Amino acid sequence: MKRIGILTSGGDAPGMNAAVRAVVRVAIFKGLKVSGIRRGYQGLLEGDIFDMDVSSVGDIIHRGGTILQSARCLEFIEDEGFQKGLDMLKMFNIDGLVVCGGDGSYKGAYRLWQHGFPTIGVPGTIDNDLAYTDYTIGFDTAINTVVNAIGNLRDTSSSHGRANIVEVMGRHCGDIALHAGLAGGAESILIPEIKFDIDEVCRKLIQGRNRGKLHNIILLAEGVGKPYEVSQAIEEKIGMETRVSIIGHLQRGGIPTAFDRIIASRFGNRAVELLIEGQGGRAVGINGDDIIDVPLEEATKPNDRYNKKMYELAQMLSI
Repeated sequence: MKRIGILTSGGDAPGMNAAVRAVVRVAIFKGLKVSGIRRGYQGLLEGDIFDMDVSSVGDIIHRGGTILQSARCLEFIEDEGFQKGLDMLKMFNIDGLVVCGGDGSYKGAYRLWQHGFPTIGVPGTIDNDLAYTDYTIGFDTAINTVVNAIGNLRDTSSSHGRANIVEVMGRHCGDIALHAGLAGGAESILIPEIKFDIDEVCRKLIQGRNRGKLHNIILLAEGVGKPYEVSQAIEEKIGMETRVSIIGHLQRGGIPTAFDRIIASRFGNRAVELLIEGQGGRAVGINGDDIIDVPLEEATKPNDRYNKKMYELAQMLSI
């Protein structure tokens, strides 16, 4: 292992720059050369590859997004495009590759590994939807962004006596809604893992109104359903004025939290160590406070877990 490559792929996540910084500097410290690949697999196919040094990653640990940029690449899924990617890695004398992204990015890395090319996955996605790791890079920053938004919405909601439905990201994983809802004191948290009852949501709103509550926050993960339909149902059933706020891509931006910077740095370090050890086809993650690694094939399995105890706690606290 003389030269490793690094790319960021899929949706960007705060903390990706910290991971890139760690990979580059740890690799150089250990005597390796590093190639940066811009725009993920798309940049790989186009040969958008450049040498990186210590200065390349200076003053980036605090920045959101990714200095390597990111893209989704359907061409890489096709056999011809995939072979072109393999050829580019050989052309630029890259011996191993670190891929920072989510499940789609991991599938590309796994396919490279199946064809004999050493790859290591680093979990970079705000959705926290990779079941093998407790946390993914960007998740902590995203939930803090949502909590701040809830605080702002609560102010205006109180002024008008309204209910606010806040739609957050997460695809088919409700972790952002669950964690931000608990931290933000939401009255109801609607996640894909639990089928919700609109009558139960309305009952909580009525109980709050009867005891003089002026604000109501409902967190809805995007995989649950359409927020405007939920809003309409509430107004029709109990006559409470309801507004919808879709936070959208604001969740992906912003200065990464200390937690995201730390786990990203630890992930990047372990990724380089694994390549130096001659391993490939692995994904790094965190379990408790331990940095772990699992086969990429296992890391891409569907996420069927959620924190039931945390959900039950949120339900109790929102009576």
